[in-house]
Amino acid sequence: MTTEVAQISRRRAVGLWHEARSFARRRSTRTFALKGIAYVLAIGLGLVFMAPFIFALTGSLMTPAELYVIPPKWIPAAPQWVNYVNVWNFVPWPTYIKNTLIITAVAMTGQLASSCFVAYGFARFRFPLRNTLFLILLGTMVMPGEVITIPQFILFKLMHWVDTFLPLTVPSYFGNSAFTIFLLRQFFMTLPRDLDDAAKIDGAGTLRILVQVLVPLSKPALATVAILSFIYHWNDFFSPLIYLNSKELYTVSLGLNYFRSAQTEAGPPMAHWLMAASVIVTVPVIAVFFSLQRYFIQGIVMSGIKR
Repeated sequence: MTTEVAQISRRRAVGLWHEARSFARRRSTRTFALKGIAYVLAIGLGLVFMAPFIFALTGSLMTPAELYVIPPKWIPAAPQWVNYVNVWNFVPWPTYIKNTLIITAVAMTGQLASSCFVAYGFARFRFPLRNTLFLILLGTMVMPGEVITIPQFILFKLMHWVDTFLPLTVPSYFGNSAFTIFLLRQFFMTLPRDLDDAAKIDGAGTLRILVQVLVPLSKPALATVAILSFIYHWNDFFSPLIYLNSKELYTVSLGLNYFRSAQTEAGPPMAHWLMAASVIVTVPVIAVFFSLQRYFIQGIVMSGIKR
């Protein structure tokens, strides 16, 4: 009797093991299929969104005859690298790139520093009307920039800052980006306060806690702010158009517009040259984003987590 019970139990155990193995196999197949579908959809949507840039990239290497054919061609018969040489020599691109790098680097540094200080205050300190001031700060995000354009221009004109880089860089040192302050504040709140208490026991002051404790732990969020700031100031067209008058102070966005107008004055517009100029302006932004992409995604994800 004992032997029969043991055999029955063994058969049941073997049956359960086979059922569990079959279920795991079906679940693995289903998961693999869902992941495959997700990857196919992601690649397809990525190609759809990248199609304009891909066409601009390939079109910049075409001749006008190839560019205007119907249906459009995606691959040039013989890449015309001379298009980039002609575009580079048509206007002083090195000057425009240098000016843009100066403005972007200075403004990005100021935005990182000021946003860190303001976000640190909102995240770590208790003071009267803190929540009210933070709501007012967030309220500035819904205010159109055009509302304050004229008062700002009058102010900078009275300060004799027009036709200089100062209106494009100095405001970044006064916490003029509510979104980056909000982003860093949310990230600082994910860091445990025990770190601050431990640093205070070691004799660290408020500034030292920020610089030596919180900032090193906030690299993903700071990289996110740096990417957003770089993209904004590199691509900014409206502010340089208002404040910069001298051609030797033009940024790449103004340089691209000047290239288009100068090309039109010189003769019929050549779209393949304009595409080449657009690629020249866009490549640095793509390079910066992909080099810091891992930190960018991590900073966005972790900024929404509160412990």
